[in-house]
Amino acid sequence: MPYNTTAIPPRREPTGSTQLPLSRVKKMIAIDQDISLCSSPAGFVITLATELFVQYLAESAHNVVKSERKPRRNIQYRDISSAVSHLDNLEFLVDVVPKTVPYKEVKERKTTAGPKINGESSVEPGQTTLDGKKPDVNGTNGLEHAGPSGTAGEDDPNAQLEMEMEIRGARASIGSSSGYGGKEPSQDVEMH
Repeated sequence: MPYNTTAIPPRREPTGSTQLPLSRVKKMIAIDQDISLCSSPAGFVITLATELFVQYLAESAHNVVKSERKPRRNIQYRDISSAVSHLDNLEFLVDVVPKTVPYKEVKERKTTAGPKINGESSVEPGQTTLDGKKPDVNGTNGLEHAGPSGTAGEDDPNAQLEMEMEIRGARASIGSSSGYGGKEPSQDVEMH
């Protein structure tokens, strides 16, 4: 059975209802920690504004498709990214909807750059490893060299977090006979 690909015409008159689910939009608004309470009319207006924005973005991408030599009926990601890169009022989405780069081009750029020599770091500024640690390579990114003990420095936030997690684990393993994890309230845990 063929799919129904006819476009849904946009509403021109206000009906008092939205096409996007209002409850989900309110849940997304509630995720924001800066907003403590959102009234129903405010959620409704934000939902309508979102619908208008999505409609405008789709129309812009559709105009890109129509301008091609061989127009298509479907909008693809590349059409949206092209519309974002060409229209000034959608420029704020450049980081969110970047142009795609084929893997061949990325691979060619990497091979033309060549391997790093003389201790140059292959790590970009601000880059971390998969386990969240910043690599200690020749002091890049403002990191100190690893000392004889293998630690990077006293101000390392990962080391602080690991120490706090160990302390919490020790508190949980002691058992809680009182509300303080088995310790008296006068006893403090020393933080380094």
